[in-house]
Amino acid sequence: MHVPDHVLSDPVSAGTAVAAGAVVVAAAVRARRDGAHAPHPVMIGATTAAVFGLQMLNYPVGAGTSGHLMGGALAAALLGPAWGILSVTLVLVVQSVVFADGGLTALGTNTLLIAVVGTLMGWAVARGVLGAGRPRADRDVRVSAPGGAAVGGAVSVVAAALLFVGLYAAGGTVAVPLGALAGQMLGVHLLIAVGEAVIAGAVVAVVAAVRPSAVALTAPDGLPSRAGVLAPAGVLTGIAALAALALSAVASAAPDGLEATAERAGFAGAARDHALGGMPLADYGEVGGIVVGVAGGIGLVLCLLVATGLAAAMTRGRARTLTAGA
Repeated sequence: MHVPDHVLSDPVSAGTAVAAGAVVVAAAVRARRDGAHAPHPVMIGATTAAVFGLQMLNYPVGAGTSGHLMGGALAAALLGPAWGILSVTLVLVVQSVVFADGGLTALGTNTLLIAVVGTLMGWAVARGVLGAGRPRADRDVRVSAPGGAAVGGAVSVVAAALLFVGLYAAGGTVAVPLGALAGQMLGVHLLIAVGEAVIAGAVVAVVAAVRPSAVALTAPDGLPSRAGVLAPAGVLTGIAALAALALSAVASAAPDGLEATAERAGFAGAARDHALGGMPLADYGEVGGIVVGVAGGIGLVLCLLVATGLAAAMTRGRARTLTAGA
């Protein structure tokens, strides 16, 4: 659901940039205040890399259409909502600036849809699901955490799709029947939501199996333990590497849900070429003749290092120990 340039009018794009920017700043302030309770920078970097790598895996959903992970619910489940927003936002910036994936003028829109709505909706729904279940003392987090993340992920995809329809109604650059647009967006993204649920639930299940206390979703007050982060961070980095370096080569080449809807609804031609579309890494290396796995590896390392470095800078001075216990 990476919106390209000029699909939405300039005023709407500017409005989404302001809204998304305000939420990202608020998330940064909240993340900074977490202090010693914040996830370890290594865990933040590994989660960011995993979201980037898994977003490269487009999976078929039928009728010549594919979907891919949004990742907000996954990041929120592992890091909490504030750090989750920052993690996914960094992924979107890297995708737009380095790989020309998602318009520069639409970066605010994509941040609002994927990072803000995806993370906050995923977190709220997942916590609601857990709250409706057994009391915390009786709950097996290795089951409840993946289940909550899966439901939150599915709902977040549908919510983002419906918000896009609302934004298009407010300022789409090509007139299309809004009822048809809503039906097409909802129909395809309900299918994509199934994939989101499976991926988010599976990744959280693996992390919970390795270190249950590393999952923010089921930690007391939503604060993940900072102890023993090397094992879950290593698992996440391995997942990211598998996705970006190997599986990306066999990902579906069919247009994603938004692209397919744009073609069917008649506004695909409104999109403008990306300002950085001539760079060698654009379209994940296709422009420069770079193997997609190599391009994915570059993006993975970039996300891992930048996220870890920024998180370390934001939490500098806080006590932080990489211990082996939970």
